[in-house]
Amino acid sequence: MTTEPYAIRLATPEDIPAALEMKLRAWEETYSDQRPASFFENARASLEKQADWWTRGLAQGAELWIASTADGEVVGVAGGGPASDDDADTGIGIELQLLYVLALAHGTGLGARLLETVLGQRDAVLWVLENNPRAQAFYAKQGFVADGRVEALLDDWAGLNEVRMVRRGGTRG
Repeated sequence: MTTEPYAIRLATPEDIPAALEMKLRAWEETYSDQRPASFFENARASLEKQADWWTRGLAQGAELWIASTADGEVVGVAGGGPASDDDADTGIGIELQLLYVLALAHGTGLGARLLETVLGQRDAVLWVLENNPRAQAFYAKQGFVADGRVEALLDDWAGLNEVRMVRRGGTRG
């Protein structure tokens, strides 16, 4: 299979609406069997509020990376930042906060390229849905290991759990 060349770059405020639409599309592809239709309707209804939040974040120095096709369609997003105080027990200072790739780009290496762009080879922590074996396998291939910590999610995500995964010492699968 030929890998389609996706361009990866830092998002600008103008990119935020398309990036959030793409993230919602990825949620629909990945979580439609775990969330009711109302979940996605609520997420869509809050896109403008999310866009305002992300635009403010970019203005304050947050980094959001986007991957797009030659014609400009956003097919992946990724971002990281300081690990939360709740993850201080890991001794790791950076968290992969989001990484989404549309199904049409699965298997192309784009997810690994986005992860590398955000984290490099640094030790890192991330949280992934417990019932997302594809993502967990992808992260394991990138050197992340579940460390046994599981957290119940709240609000719109209630009823689901997240698993913490950690990468140390540049270990790669």
